[in-house]
Amino acid sequence: MNMKTSKVLLAAAAAAAASGCAGGKTAAPRPNIIYLMFDDLGYGDLGCYGQEKIETPNIDALASQGILFTDMYSAAPLSAPSRCCIMTGRHMGHSQIRNNQERYQPEEGDNLGWNGIFLHPDQQGQQPLLPGTETIAAMMQKAGYKTALVGKWGLGFPESESTPNKMGFDYFYGFNCQALAHSYYPTTLWENDKEIETGNELVMQGEPLPEGLDPNDIANYRQYNGKYYSCDLMYDKLEKFVVDNAGGPFFAMWTTTVPHSAVQAPEEEVMYYVNKLGDEKPCTDGGMYLPNRYPLATYAAMVTHIDTQVGKLVAKLKELGIWENTVFIVTSDNGPAHNGNSPMEYFQSGGPFSCAAGWGKSSLHEGGIRMPFVVAWGDRLKPTKTGHIAGFADLMPTFAELAGVEAPENDGISFAPILCGKPKKQQEHPYLYWEFPGAKGWVAVRMGEWKGLLQKAGKGNNVMELYNLAEDPRESKDLAAEHPDIVAAMWDAVRESHEKCAIDNPKFNLKIKYPENGK
Repeated sequence: MNMKTSKVLLAAAAAAAASGCAGGKTAAPRPNIIYLMFDDLGYGDLGCYGQEKIETPNIDALASQGILFTDMYSAAPLSAPSRCCIMTGRHMGHSQIRNNQERYQPEEGDNLGWNGIFLHPDQQGQQPLLPGTETIAAMMQKAGYKTALVGKWGLGFPESESTPNKMGFDYFYGFNCQALAHSYYPTTLWENDKEIETGNELVMQGEPLPEGLDPNDIANYRQYNGKYYSCDLMYDKLEKFVVDNAGGPFFAMWTTTVPHSAVQAPEEEVMYYVNKLGDEKPCTDGGMYLPNRYPLATYAAMVTHIDTQVGKLVAKLKELGIWENTVFIVTSDNGPAHNGNSPMEYFQSGGPFSCAAGWGKSSLHEGGIRMPFVVAWGDRLKPTKTGHIAGFADLMPTFAELAGVEAPENDGISFAPILCGKPKKQQEHPYLYWEFPGAKGWVAVRMGEWKGLLQKAGKGNNVMELYNLAEDPRESKDLAAEHPDIVAAMWDAVRESHEKCAIDNPKFNLKIKYPENGK
């Protein structure tokens, strides 16, 4: 597909937005939308995607009465760029923010890294979106929706022009800074433009369990916890927003920090999984995070904790009489992490995809970008699985179509026809595109069942690998030599999709070395 064709398809999708969506049954008011996005949750971490150890009965129930996407992709394998795509509808070749960029920069000799932000909270925050950026939240506001973001932001800092309230959200509660979000017992959270004390005391991360303490005694790990669990503080605010705006329509982004490290959960919920999974080796050195007596049980408890809250919120929506007209989406921002606090291999968090080190978060392997994605809409949807290939850039045109409003220019194609019971009218992507300047540089293209993958692109590598995902989802057999024509088509997609980042930051700009022979 050339650029002219791309623009025609995008224009058609934007024009279709004005028609709205009547759903799979009878005409209904514009639906409320709740978008729950986990943080570092793997494709295989939910029961409905094959997880056998972690219990997620409420999300599984949503999947059983809704639509489960098997081929939904994040825009990026890392927090900030993934969120930027959702906000702007732009894939990584056109995105403003293409890597994590902390506002706080450690002084020379400071070995605390991002942990230094705990000692310098006045420097919290990340690279902001450009002033005036058209966002998905502002689009929903223009459509007459009340909007909220509860959870992690990570796309600006408090004094910038890129805070949730300035980027389209009527209400915000949670972490402005994604580095501070690494603690589940924070000292402060933000409510709109005010920083509110939680009542927790500061706990520094990045230090091992002190010598002389029994590593097998759970009491020695309680020093890392606090009184007020951020997941509960945020859920209460989310539910209040839903209750206050039950007259609708509303759009709520619930960007939980679970199960990102450091893994922490209420002790009684952790012990449930200790009894279920058995004893385990303690993590006495969490690297840049925290020691934990039962890291496996804690990871599982965190996911189940949010699942329980999903059940509570669904019950509240039914009590309010708005469940039938609420689109409820569950997904993750990127693939699972591989560190001392994230036991992705034990839980097989990648599902059918490899979850070894280097194959999940921060990579463009399937384990880093293929996301769980469940959509429920009361009883309006025909329970099904769809293999429609989609990405987070599609959210903006999809929500625009559901809301009956025209979307800003974007790189997505609405998948509302699938939700509205009209799958034959669903447009397909000729390809999806990714680039990621971190981890030595990555480029990837998904074209039907084929995937082109370029590793170490930031080091000048231009030898593209080629995989048939239908036959080889673990990307184990490189077929590039056998299909030079497909590799050439992949390179055409790269040339069409990549442009220099609008923000002049060397961490955001990937210099791609194109092959001289076009292949």
